[in-house]
Amino acid sequence: MARFRTWTGIALAGALSVSLAGCSSTGGKRAEDARKAASAGGRAAVDTPRWTFAMITHSGDGDTFWDIVQSGAEQAARKDNINFLYSNDDEGQQQAQLVDAAVDKKVGGIIVSLAKPAAMKAAVARAEKAGIPVITVNSGSAESKDFGALTHVGQDETIAGEAVGDELNARHRKDAVCVLHEQGNVGHEQRCDGVAKTFDGRLQRLYVTGTSMPDVQSAIEAKLQTDRSVDAVVTLGAPFADTAVKAKQGAGSKAEVDTFDLNAKVADGLKDNSLGFAVDQQPYLQGYQAVDLLWLYRYNADVLGGGRPVLTGPQIITKDDADALAEYTKRGTR
Repeated sequence: MARFRTWTGIALAGALSVSLAGCSSTGGKRAEDARKAASAGGRAAVDTPRWTFAMITHSGDGDTFWDIVQSGAEQAARKDNINFLYSNDDEGQQQAQLVDAAVDKKVGGIIVSLAKPAAMKAAVARAEKAGIPVITVNSGSAESKDFGALTHVGQDETIAGEAVGDELNARHRKDAVCVLHEQGNVGHEQRCDGVAKTFDGRLQRLYVTGTSMPDVQSAIEAKLQTDRSVDAVVTLGAPFADTAVKAKQGAGSKAEVDTFDLNAKVADGLKDNSLGFAVDQQPYLQGYQAVDLLWLYRYNADVLGGGRPVLTGPQIITKDDADALAEYTKRGTR
């Protein structure tokens, strides 16, 4: 189980014997560089063209997980002097059209999630044919290389599911429900498959309409009312964890609620014991790394990963870890 520590680095400065004129010149240049950086709104003074990168994801509107991914990407874009464009649609065909639009704009690079890879294959191929480098993020690690992407940034969803199954075993759970809120999302199926692979108990799948939280709550509540043997509910996204807790309370169930993904509300739930554990795949890092890796490729033809995905998770987060992460979850970067 991962444990988190916050460390403060201490910088030690050494003095050099230089002339007063030399010191004044160097100090003046540094001050001028600082003023230029400030006037640029915090953009780094990188000596590269101001490329445009587009990120197109399968996020639905209002999904806090993808807000964190976007935040990380925007921070890296500012550092790398990148003009960053973000768009999203939870329908595969519409997401593919957004990729096509980015190709038509002749952007310098594309970052795309492959939750519904069949719908995205032709659009990614069009980007590749146009000579636009592509990095996949979050979903699609299995398809990324075959689709011609430089690399994939995210967690292996099957491995993440296996970690959940192991954790459920350690907590002596016997009957779990895996709640899938987006039908057709291959990553969600892989998560539940992974849980089933390592979980020693019974695993049931419950498909819900993720675009309607009242429907999600009523579906989980009905399941817990009709099947009292269920002792664990696993949601596949942080926004659904609180809804599952409400459903548990409405059903009068004693089942533990656990979730994939982390946000401030999940961290609070871990601290007050309304949630058992969470699986963090570090979405801020996914967005940040994807932009940074595209920049490195455009600037120096660097490719990270050696043909394998760059993994950002999973990490099992419990009550003991929540306090250490509070600073970051509250500012929206974890």
